[in-house]
Amino acid sequence: MGEVGNDREAKAAKNQKSYFDELGLCCSSEVPLIEKILKPLDGVQKVSVIIPSKTVIVIHDSLLISQHEIAKALNQARLEASVRAHGTAKTTKKWPSPYILACGVLLLVSLFKKFFHPLQWFAIAAVLVGIAPIMLRSIVAIRKLTLDINILLLIAVGGAVAFRDYSEAAFIVLLFTVAEWLESKASSKATAGMSSLMSMAPQQAVLAETGQAVDVGDVEINTLIAVKAGEVIPIDGIVIDGWSEVDERSLTGESFPVAKQANSLVWAGTLNIDGYISVRTTSLSENSAVAKMTRLVEEAQSSRSRTQRLIDSCTKYYTPVVIVASGVALIPFLMRVSNTRSWFQLALVLLVSACPCALVLSTPVATFCALLKAASTGLLIKGGDVLDALAKIRVVAFDKTGTITKGEFTVVEFESMSSKVNLHTLLYWVSSIESKSSHPMAYALVDHARSYSIEPKPESVKEFRIYPGEGIYGEIEGRNIYIGNKRVAARASSETVPNMADMKEGVTYGYVFLDMIQIGTFALSDTCRTGAAEAIKELKLLGIKTAMLTGDSTEAAMHAHGQLEHGIEIIHAELLPEDKVHLIDNLKKREGATAMVGDGVNDAPALARASIGISMGVSGSAVAVETSHITLISNDLRKFPKAKCCSSSHNRLKERRLQSPSFQDQHCCHDHKKAIAVTDANHSSDGCCGRERGCSSAEGTTGRREIGGYSRSHRDGCCAGESAVLQMPEIITEWKREKTAAT
Repeated sequence: MGEVGNDREAKAAKNQKSYFDELGLCCSSEVPLIEKILKPLDGVQKVSVIIPSKTVIVIHDSLLISQHEIAKALNQARLEASVRAHGTAKTTKKWPSPYILACGVLLLVSLFKKFFHPLQWFAIAAVLVGIAPIMLRSIVAIRKLTLDINILLLIAVGGAVAFRDYSEAAFIVLLFTVAEWLESKASSKATAGMSSLMSMAPQQAVLAETGQAVDVGDVEINTLIAVKAGEVIPIDGIVIDGWSEVDERSLTGESFPVAKQANSLVWAGTLNIDGYISVRTTSLSENSAVAKMTRLVEEAQSSRSRTQRLIDSCTKYYTPVVIVASGVALIPFLMRVSNTRSWFQLALVLLVSACPCALVLSTPVATFCALLKAASTGLLIKGGDVLDALAKIRVVAFDKTGTITKGEFTVVEFESMSSKVNLHTLLYWVSSIESKSSHPMAYALVDHARSYSIEPKPESVKEFRIYPGEGIYGEIEGRNIYIGNKRVAARASSETVPNMADMKEGVTYGYVFLDMIQIGTFALSDTCRTGAAEAIKELKLLGIKTAMLTGDSTEAAMHAHGQLEHGIEIIHAELLPEDKVHLIDNLKKREGATAMVGDGVNDAPALARASIGISMGVSGSAVAVETSHITLISNDLRKFPKAKCCSSSHNRLKERRLQSPSFQDQHCCHDHKKAIAVTDANHSSDGCCGRERGCSSAEGTTGRREIGGYSRSHRDGCCAGESAVLQMPEIITEWKREKTAAT
């Protein structure tokens, strides 16, 4: 046994997966540079890059190359790499670096050159302060025979300086560096919840035979471990001895604690609520359910769609083509034709506007306003790409527990069955005894009593015992009270056992006994959220199919389905996290773009795999919130149909502008930029999320409403002022007039 453990330890030490935060990673055009840096290194076996979270995952031989050596190689390219420790999230500075601040201050001073001409030299100082990271990354890219956006920017800045447009050069540097900082600040949240996922299972386990605590990595298969009440199960296994109830909500989505006895399976990361159990391990720690879930999230985030693969294959040709195209624009300048200055500056404009990161920086103002307006209405949408994808959604899959339902017990029925004990007294006895328990059912019963202005008094309970899988016992006011499922009747020595099931149609039933006599009964259920049924109806009006994917029982799923007025079209119950991922894949293949709405850690893999992942902001786990693309801050599902309307309007505006291309050069045409910004802001706030005209609603009086939820009259009205946007030919003509007049 010892040799096997040593062999496994040596193998683990040899093949290591390391995580690196790359704050200097800008976009996918820099992925080839990272691969060219790392793949030639001895010991590096595989390199994966996750762009949204600025994360690089490297599988390497730790005996040949260490984590710090890999980070050092990346930092030589000024990628600001740092090793991420297990279970920790990366950190980002709250404020921009001193270099960015200095660049901004110097540029601001240079803008007063009209009053004092020598101030223009402050713009040169701003360029020198902010250009260093761009220049160093460009040098590394050239050495690796790679052309990326840093080279485009460096050429554009150099050209602007050579042309003595110092302020324009400083603007390029400042806006690019600020955009990089904002991106790194936003992406730092993309992995903040991963630490909770990776550390959900404890790092130590207690051996049942000796009581010794050991690292979970040293525990072999078929080892007996002990798990006490209130402890988290460290490794997947099967119960050998004992009886308990386990809270599996974080892993499977099961809304109620699950009774565990001999031969029951238990999972790492789930909570043993009460009772002592001995567990025989069935897997190694690195193959536990939590570890598999972590890998599923990583694979889903790093997997590339067909469009992404096409873009990646074109990236290596894109930058050279842009450089050649800008060179063509320089031909009239070199031939010294009339108005050479205009041709030279047009080449610089092409370099900046064609730069992928410049496009990210100068994202259409309509998108920016749409995101802000959505946020003000309780929707956090993580980027303009999400808005684009949201318009294409054809199916929305919902988790049940904590998403469609509140994820909490609610007392739906409570009655006294004895003429000698009134309801007030019964509630007082039950709530006082239950207040000494940490069971989720206990909280619901205590809250129910308080709704009747009955305050429980746990100090009046003389004796208190827990019977795992059955219920509890307490002595209060000299009376022996048993509370639990129908098995507690045998504990109370009752001659009559309730003939009702413990659960029926998704409702859990409980019973109260005074000695041997049944004196009360109650029912608990997980009720649907306010507005859930309305949200389902709204989605149907938008032509979107709905599905329910839950780890809960079939009865619980059908009970929720009934509360939703049978609006869900596809229902799958008793699912594990990997089952949800497979079903999401199937829905995407069969129906098209699929959104997943969830709140738990167990939903994270499906949220990452879906076309759009939507999490519940208030009740959702950290990893679900950070893995998702959209967060519902108020947990109101009715916000999602509104987000769909916002996305559809936003995409139509973008398409119309692409059909009639507009020009938004932020560095050379400031006056025109203002006009466009005002126009776009009006479109976005009024036509996208502000008025929500034509959004799906019960009012639908027009027969011209289409699947997108908008009538033609709305589409025309949404972009009515768009003709005010200055088009490319008009801008160039106007720009030439200004330059000629200035000359």
